[in-house]
Amino acid sequence: MKQLFLIRHAKSSWEDSSLSDRERPLNDRGRSQLAPLARTLNRLGALSGPVYASPAVRAQQTLTGALSVDAQPAQVCTEDELYTFDFKRLLRWLQNLGNDQNRVTIIGHNPALLELAAFLVPQAPFELPTAGILEIRLSVRDWKKVDKNKGVLETFLTPRDFSYREFRRKNRKASPGANDLDKNTLPEVLQQLSKQLEQLTPGVMLGLDDEFLHQYRIALRRSRAIAESLAEITGDRRLQEHIRELKQHARATSALRDLHVFLQDLPDLCRDNPELCTTLTGWARFKAEKAQRKLAKRLNQKRYRQSLERWQGYIESKSFRKLAEDLRKKDIQAAANRRLKQFNRKTAELLHTAPDEALHQLRKALKRIRYLLELDARHGKPTLKELRQRQDLYGRFQDLHVQIELTRRFLADHPECDGVSLTGKLEQENSNTRRQILAMGGLNV
Repeated sequence: MKQLFLIRHAKSSWEDSSLSDRERPLNDRGRSQLAPLARTLNRLGALSGPVYASPAVRAQQTLTGALSVDAQPAQVCTEDELYTFDFKRLLRWLQNLGNDQNRVTIIGHNPALLELAAFLVPQAPFELPTAGILEIRLSVRDWKKVDKNKGVLETFLTPRDFSYREFRRKNRKASPGANDLDKNTLPEVLQQLSKQLEQLTPGVMLGLDDEFLHQYRIALRRSRAIAESLAEITGDRRLQEHIRELKQHARATSALRDLHVFLQDLPDLCRDNPELCTTLTGWARFKAEKAQRKLAKRLNQKRYRQSLERWQGYIESKSFRKLAEDLRKKDIQAAANRRLKQFNRKTAELLHTAPDEALHQLRKALKRIRYLLELDARHGKPTLKELRQRQDLYGRFQDLHVQIELTRRFLADHPECDGVSLTGKLEQENSNTRRQILAMGGLNV
């Protein structure tokens, strides 16, 4: 059994017409594709065997970018034969590989890569964009026996699958102003958010870019904030079931999101203790991978899909349109103002002995207020600026609270590690953040 990864070079530049095709470098977009490409290749195991690249500048720059992660391929080679657009030439090179190589990665060019895939695999994709990845399993023991339809396509990924930046670039024109009531009705805003959830779900399931999960959580919370306000204004009980399900979907992502933030913060938190950082990072990554698998399994279930379909069906229904048709921006603003007043009242009631949970509830209230105000961002701009600053502080308090708990769990699993200084550092920062919050007054209404 052989495993073959075909990688098309990242996006190249045509700006300098004096350069030959072989000399053309990557452009800005191509360079931005390299970090997510490297992360994805490492996750797929494509960098654990020999890596071969075309000598063309754009392929060499892609090779350098692919090796920017902590990966050590068995060998890295530049092969003149790989600078080709003829798949038959590529096939002959492949058939002459040594049989001690069971997993091989090629960084090359179209149409040779795509046509080779179409030759090896019965149902190959119709296109392979720049920085695209094909993983093919070949049911042969010897490379010389590689032939037509001997392969099975295991993985096909484009940059929009493993890079949120590329996903957003591709989808930006499809839904401009999706959350703006100046351009959309309330049902249209919710339908756009529902569409975002559907589009983001594959990226969340793959787990190759944390930003997919972050944006997915935002779409869920925006939907819930609007639904809760509608329920409050209209008294419609049917919304309650959908609100409960939106809340459940968001809650299912919390553990993974907390681990993402923890992993991002660890290099700075453990700057003075590299050994602890390495062990703790490995532990957190293991936990994150487990949480990722659990979330992907949930999102792949029929029950989850049916939940989103029910929500989509409801917000597209005539009864919902009738319910929402009389609501205007002023109704949303009034709901946001009521929530602001509630927030200010609860803030004024906070004591220095208040439990952490009281601050966490205020953090959640801030998010819901923000998502409502963002529906009419131009009119709520002054309040939004202050609200975001306040939310960042509450969010940091929540992150520190979670990171203290994660560190304690790690130390329970690894009693041989000395994490006293890290725990003390987190607790001190948490205490300082708490004092800042308690010293604040209410928000301007």
